[in-house]
Formats: sequence, structure tokens, C-alpha cells
Amino acid sequence: MEIAVLKNSGEDTGRKVNLSEEIFGIEPNDHAIYLDVKQFLANQRQGTHKSKERGEIAGSTKKIKRQKGTGTARAGSIKSPIFRGGGRVFGPKPRNYGFKLNKKLKSLARKSALAYKAKDNSVVVLEDFSFDAPKTKDFVNVLSSLSVADKKTLLVLGDQSKNVALSGRNLQNAKVVTADSLNTYDVLNADSLLLSESSIEKIENLLK
Repeated sequence: MEIAVLKNSGEDTGRKVNLSEEIFGIEPNDHAIYLDVKQFLANQRQGTHKSKERGEIAGSTKKIKRQKGTGTARAGSIKSPIFRGGGRVFGPKPRNYGFKLNKKLKSLARKSALAYKAKDNSVVVLEDFSFDAPKTKDFVNVLSSLSVADKKTLLVLGDQSKNVALSGRNLQNAKVVTADSLNTYDVLNADSLLLSESSIEKIENLLK
């Protein structure tokens, strides 16, 4: 699959790159995508929720009324869950929501996400670039030149570029990642996938 290489100004460089059919041309596997996205979102959860049970509530342990003869149910503690202010029954406890997925399945999910973007013609290949200083304005100019300023964009770099990352950090609809941290959720969440030339080889090496 051949695709033109553009400058960050939006001009065509006259060069083309081949995107591997083994990655960008496969038949997407929706179930693999579902599992990988589910794991990604589960890993974002802190799992720090906690409610107090009857043994953790502050309050008197004195028997609040006599056992028999009141005409109502027996009650031994004001901390009982049936009373207002009492403990909660089977409330949430701190837990880890993460779960394991096989490496091959995660790799298939990323390939499938990239294949969907390629089918939708949502992949743009850019010549490697950098900024002299971190400036959001420069990043916005790049997006405007590529006519994607009003879309959700994911820029994938071959190597970490501090100035580029800082320039795009404050933009709500833009995200900058490196090829080795690419994940299925970010790819699918973006309307346009911007790949730097150096990132393509790294992505193909990681997913082969």
C-alpha cells in the first residue's frame, strides 16, 4: 500500500512509502479490538473506591432496645445496615480492575485498528520534523496545513521529541505518542492518524 509523504507544511515531498500489507492491509478482528480496548479502559480505573461496613462505623455498640416485647424486629446495634448511618452491606472495596491479555492478541488488535484507519483513508505520513522550542501555535499551524485542525488527531513519532510533545500537550483534540507506546484505543479514538516516516518502520518491527 503506497502513500504519499507530506511535509509538515502540507506540501507533497514527491516521495512515497509502502505500508506493510501484513499490518495495514489485514482483515480487522473486531473481537480482538474489543478486548484490547476493554483492558486499556480497565487499566485507567484507580479502583480506590471504599465504603464502610458495620464494623468500621463510628457509633455505640449498646443494644438500642430490649429484645422482646416492642412489637418490632429485634435490633442489637445502631451500626446495623438497616438503620440510617449504619454500615453498608457488600459495599465496594479497593481492587485492581486490570486483566491479562496475550501479546499476540494485543498485537492483532493494534494491527486491526491500523487497518481500519488505512481503509478509511485516515492515515497521513509526514516527513520527520521537530520544533526549535515548544510552541502550541506551531503545532496548530501543522494541523491547519494538513486540514485536520478540527479533527481528533494522533501524531505518532519514531523517537521522543520533547518540543513536539509539549507543543501538542495543551490541545484537547490532539495527542502525541511514540511508536513503542501506540495503543489500540488511541488509534481508534482519533479521526486522523499522523505517522512520521521514522515511526512506520518501528511500528512494523513491533507488530510483525
